[in-house]
Amino acid sequence: MTEKLPDHGSCFVCGKTNPKSIGVEWELGPECHIVASFRFNEYQQGPPGFVHGGASAAVLDEAMGSAVWQAGYRAATVHLELDYRKPIPIGEEINIQGWLFSEERNSATTRGIIYLSDGTIAVEAYAKYVSAPQLFKDVPSAENLSGFDSPASLSL
Repeated sequence: MTEKLPDHGSCFVCGKTNPKSIGVEWELGPECHIVASFRFNEYQQGPPGFVHGGASAAVLDEAMGSAVWQAGYRAATVHLELDYRKPIPIGEEINIQGWLFSEERNSATTRGIIYLSDGTIAVEAYAKYVSAPQLFKDVPSAENLSGFDSPASLSL
């Protein structure tokens, strides 16, 4: 069972108030697993007929970051690693997934995958996020969503 997540205003990936947004609509699954079915269009084209690698990187970073956020952390990406396995055709329905892989004292590691419509992995990602509540000070959040155990020990 999944639950639709709200968009992030002017977000480049999912913001409904941003006319240039990619337009992904995220859902939350069990254990903070983030998912979306989506079709890239010609505005995200790289090689003719295929998605730009930066567009797939952006949606994976957002999926993984949303998993971190849903787990209660206010953190920012400090390392993003991608393996491009197959090109993504423009207009093909894909499945995007992101989830928290491990947690440490001041950071979280995530994984993300974009699957083609036939289930083939197109792009795999790994990312590290560190506490950065100062970046989210104007974002409403619940009291228990303030960051990792020791946010003062890190600075971006």
